[in-house]
Amino acid sequence: MSNPGRDWEDGTPERLYVITGGRSGPVSPVPLDLVTLIIAKSGPRPGMQPEHAAIMRMCRSPLSVAEISAYLALPVSVVTVLLGDLVTAGHVLSRPPVAPAKLPDLALIEAVIDGLRKL
Repeated sequence: MSNPGRDWEDGTPERLYVITGGRSGPVSPVPLDLVTLIIAKSGPRPGMQPEHAAIMRMCRSPLSVAEISAYLALPVSVVTVLLGDLVTAGHVLSRPPVAPAKLPDLALIEAVIDGLRKL
């Protein structure tokens, strides 16, 4: 049973339900994981949901989904719903993180080391 005196901002299930409109995933399938980078295309628009506007403000420079979740103090599942809305509406861009550099073949490294030793 909910306590009427409890603060709305405490992450109650009711608040999370309202934030996502009762959805457990984005309307359209948007591939998002914890390290997907999010970049706002512009600032927040008047009339936006407060959480959407907060994401737009904080993503002026790229942030990962995990960072956005931490800054908003919301579960990742809720943040991915919100980000799905913003990506679908064209307000933000999502991109995978920069891939780590691929290491050259081990045999090539050994050949170079061997060649340097012969010098």
